Amino acid sequence: MVATDNLGRLRALKDTVAIVGVGETDYLQDYRAGARGNATERGSGALSHYGLAAVAVRRALDDAGIAKDEIDGLSVGGQLDESRTAEVLGLNPRWCHSADAPRSIIAAVQAINAGLCNTVLCVYGNAQRSVNTQYGGPQAGGQLSYLMYAPWGMTSQGGLYAMSFRRHQLTYGTTEEQLGAVAVAFRKHASMNPNAVMYGKPITINDYLESRYVAEPLHLLDYCLVNDGGVAFIIERADIARTRKQRPVLVSGFGWAEADAENTQLRPRLTDFYHGAHHAVRDQLYPMAGVTPRDVDVYATYDSFSTHLLFSFEGFGFCGEGEGGAFIQDGRIEIGGEIPSNTSGGMLSESYMQSWNHQPELVRQLRHAYDGTERQVRDAEIAQYVGDASGRCVSVIYTRGG
Repeated sequence: MVATDNLGRLRALKDTVAIVGVGETDYLQDYRAGARGNATERGSGALSHYGLAAVAVRRALDDAGIAKDEIDGLSVGGQLDESRTAEVLGLNPRWCHSADAPRSIIAAVQAINAGLCNTVLCVYGNAQRSVNTQYGGPQAGGQLSYLMYAPWGMTSQGGLYAMSFRRHQLTYGTTEEQLGAVAVAFRKHASMNPNAVMYGKPITINDYLESRYVAEPLHLLDYCLVNDGGVAFIIERADIARTRKQRPVLVSGFGWAEADAENTQLRPRLTDFYHGAHHAVRDQLYPMAGVTPRDVDVYATYDSFSTHLLFSFEGFGFCGEGEGGAFIQDGRIEIGGEIPSNTSGGMLSESYMQSWNHQPELVRQLRHAYDGTERQVRDAEIAQYVGDASGRCVSVIYTRGG
């Protein structure tokens, strides 16, 4: 449990900042152009990490209706360096930081409340497909997360998640067909998203079951995409945010916990599916925001593999432990269902932006940007993002501002 004084300090940060602008590159157009060997011919027209980031930043600034010189804080992710990003964008911020998307948000909340800055640009750029980045196999050996597991012959993350799911199967009787509901739902959402790499390409559960194994029991359709892209969002002091072009989306809660003990021996993955970290974050997040899992209208999870959704639903209390396979059936996780999840298609079917693309999607859902279309989660007021990977869990609650 979180100490009462810590919860008090967390609650003091509730709704103090808001996201006022979001921008993304043209995932589908860039993917198609890259497949023809002409990644600069179409779409964003940007091949480099920094070029992709710059396109996303321009779109986020336009979305917010603010000038570049109003940015006084910067947080970067992916392949970007803080100083080089600031130079490329023509910025001279008072505060800089480097992290993944949810930790960038938490750091921005802290920096703004400390008085270090007022308007933070969070940006990610990754030309991973164009530069042939390898996330598995012998060419991935320079990455620490793979080196840790090399003694077990695992040079890709797929093997780790396959082991986790196999244990879930053996412990609770979860089936491949049940897990397949994740891939089918996320692809359905991507099929409705014109910017998704898998736009217009729905799949059935039979397609999933007939797809080849990569690391049994995980199928090809349990794996995320690899594509080029950039994402940016702008976080601002809430009182300033209310004067901006778009309805602000408030950061109402967050939590962070590490699961590093015996991580290289796979303990957090195999003994409790990261539930220890899930529970620690849950005990920070929901009290800070003043909500429960039942209040969440739209959900997003880090989905490098489909198993993330099943494990995080159990860990955050949407269902009981061991009940995730049954819980995600019957359209429950689809738009129109009880807990619509990864409504853009996520990293499985929209774009592999290492969780950055989940944040603009949740913002747009809470703005009701898709009203009148099948992609809108009806009357969405509260959204949750969960990221649980590499020995860590971080979660953010967003709420629709006034």
